[in-house]
Amino acid sequence: MQYNANTPEDYINQVPKERQAALKKLRQVINDNLPEGFKEGMQYKMIGYFVPHTIYPNGYHCNPKEPLPFMSFASQKHTINLYHSGIYAKKELYNWFVAEYAKHSKHKLDIGKSCIRFKYIDDIPFELIAALTKKITCKEWIEIYESAIKK
Repeated sequence: MQYNANTPEDYINQVPKERQAALKKLRQVINDNLPEGFKEGMQYKMIGYFVPHTIYPNGYHCNPKEPLPFMSFASQKHTINLYHSGIYAKKELYNWFVAEYAKHSKHKLDIGKSCIRFKYIDDIPFELIAALTKKITCKEWIEIYESAIKK
């Protein structure tokens, strides 16, 4: 599902009421643990966290006018999805997340290359997301991006 929101607050206010508390908490957890340098805003019609042009003027290679994406989340039809580019680009981080997930949730992990889908919104592993959010600094993300993705 896509929402036409200009701000993270506007996005959350547009989703179904039964999901708003989970999205607010997810947003708070990410903001409380996001390393310095990343910025929050709307990107690709989702709440996104990215490297601003003031830090990385080249922007995203697919569209240099866009700041370099790092992570985002969205309310979809049946799930809340967290997108984390680091778990796509850094295999060790992906492996860590998969191993840790079972310690934080009783549900089977539903994960793609960079997308983690949470079907049970009352059981989102916020502590694990907090730890994941802290794992890569802004500088490290730029280095990973330039060496692994931008080639």
